[in-house]
Formats: sequence, C-alpha cells, structure tokens
Amino acid sequence: MGRVIVMTGATRGLGRAMVDRFVEEGHTVIGCGRSKEGVRELGEAYGDPHMFEVVDVTRDEEVGEWAKRVLGIYGPPELLINNAGLINGNAPLWEIGDEEFTRVVDVNLRGPANAIRHFCPAMIARNRGMIVNFSSTWGRSTSPEVAPYCATKFAVEGLTRSFSQELPSGMGVVALNPGVINTDMLQSCFGEGADAYPDAEQWSYLAVPFILSLKASDNGRSVNAT
Repeated sequence: MGRVIVMTGATRGLGRAMVDRFVEEGHTVIGCGRSKEGVRELGEAYGDPHMFEVVDVTRDEEVGEWAKRVLGIYGPPELLINNAGLINGNAPLWEIGDEEFTRVVDVNLRGPANAIRHFCPAMIARNRGMIVNFSSTWGRSTSPEVAPYCATKFAVEGLTRSFSQELPSGMGVVALNPGVINTDMLQSCFGEGADAYPDAEQWSYLAVPFILSLKASDNGRSVNAT
C-alpha cells in the first residue's frame, strides 16, 4: 500500500526528480514549490490523488494554511520531506548582504521548522511517520564563499538531532546529505565543474529507495542518500 508523502521544494532539482520516483513506486505525493509554472506542470503530469500547490515555506501562516488543507484531505503523512533549499551566490561572507543572508536562513532553516510545526503534531498524535530534513555535504564540512549555506545546513543537523529527542518511539527524523549532485544549485558554485557529477534524475533512482527504507530506529541519525 502506498504512503502519503509531503515534500517541500517539489518543482525543481532533486525534489522534482523524487516526485517521479515516488509516483512510480505507487505513493501519493503532496508537494509544494514557489514556481507557479512548476506547480502547474506537476499538476498536469500527476492528477488525483496527488496534489501540488504554490507555497512559500518561509511564510509560517502560508505553510499552516497548506498543512490544514492537506491534513483535512489526506490525514497525517507517513513521510515529511523538507527538501526546499537555497544557496547564496559565491562570495566572501563580508560581501553577502543582509537580504541574501536572511533569505538563505529563512528557506533552509525556518522552512523546515515551519513544516514541522504544522504537520508533525498530527503525525505525533498517530505516533507514526518519518521526517527527512535535507542537509548537505556542507552541513558537515565547510568551503569558502558559501558560509551562509554552510551555516544553515550545520543548523539543520543540530535541529534534527535535538528534535529527534522529542519524538515518540514510533517516529523518526534524520538529517540527509544527498551528496554532490549536478543541479542549478551546484552549477552556481562549481560552474562547468558541476557536469562531472550525476544529475538529479540519476541520483533519484538510488536516493528514493534509500529514503523509503528509513524507519523509526534511524531516529536522530545523519545519513547519506548515496
């Protein structure tokens, strides 16, 4: 029997590739993204029982309204994937403006917190389900010119470990490092060097089975998708 999967950042990159794999595996996907065009394309590709909406994960009220609609139709998800992410333009920290820094923090850190706040109470009440918070290689190591991104992904690791200590025994949360994947985000950092790495489609065939295999006994772990 398929699971109900809620995922942020579903319209592009890793999220878009995961949607295809989850649907192929017979699961129901409820996804969101900021791109109206991306949401429209997903809706045309996958109709009922799947559902895709335009949601800005940095807006707590907007996430709350989305969660209320989803929970009212589908009930608590079996899998909540906080995938939406943003990286800063390559630059030394002192050259990165407050607006850009704040946006990276809002998407990468406040975004997962907002989704957890509005979806997890229903999951906890049922005492079942997994939460996957997307981290990064740069959530466990550092590199110059991406300090805001590194900081948020280190924070995701800490948030995940602390949150894991608050969950009932039937549930789990992990911080997932997807690996180095050729996406728009990587191209912004590596330029043409990004072409040396697998693309999101290739990655998804390995990553999705791994994500689906996660269970409550993995609670609190930092894991690698490939």
